[in-house]
Amino acid sequence: MSDATGVQATDVSTRRQLVQDDFAGDAAIIAPTLIGATLLVNGVGGVIVEVEAYDQTEPGSHCHGGPTPRNRVMFGPPGHAYVYLTYGIHLCLNFVCREAGRGAGILIRALQPTQGLEQMRARRGMDNEHLLCAGPGRVGEALDITMDLYGLALDAPPFVIWERDPDARIRVACGPRIGVHKTPGLPWRFGLAGSRYVSKRFPD
Repeated sequence: MSDATGVQATDVSTRRQLVQDDFAGDAAIIAPTLIGATLLVNGVGGVIVEVEAYDQTEPGSHCHGGPTPRNRVMFGPPGHAYVYLTYGIHLCLNFVCREAGRGAGILIRALQPTQGLEQMRARRGMDNEHLLCAGPGRVGEALDITMDLYGLALDAPPFVIWERDPDARIRVACGPRIGVHKTPGLPWRFGLAGSRYVSKRFPD
């Protein structure tokens, strides 16, 4: 599946599966490398087209104030899932980064659906594939993200994350994060340039 602003769905089984150590670095450096990677949860998911990076050093992050029962997993080790509830209804998925003791993570904001579309349509109650996973709450609903996934390793079931095709021509756009008012100018939102699957278009 592809369109003029998507990426070609190819055989991901020939690519390397990301492991926990791949997330041990700076979230703002790892985040753009995830654009074009494929995320599956119980076999359902697609190509990552939009993410946001967070770090404990900036007040826009959940871990800025230090460890709490809610955010404890963000303080490592890396390569685990941080799931949180937003607006009292949406569950959002994050990838924990950095070394143990340093709070950091990457929010998965949008996917281009490629696998399990019928399941995603049923979960979301809609057919428009451009809106199935366009936003972190929509990703959570489409992939059936629950709090049972909190703290689980990203390189073990139900997760599979395949690196992006090294031969793909990926152009990554960046800009300020959405809805983060404490550090409004920090350009830590990254996405597939021109994609119609992102939650909000990036400036041309």
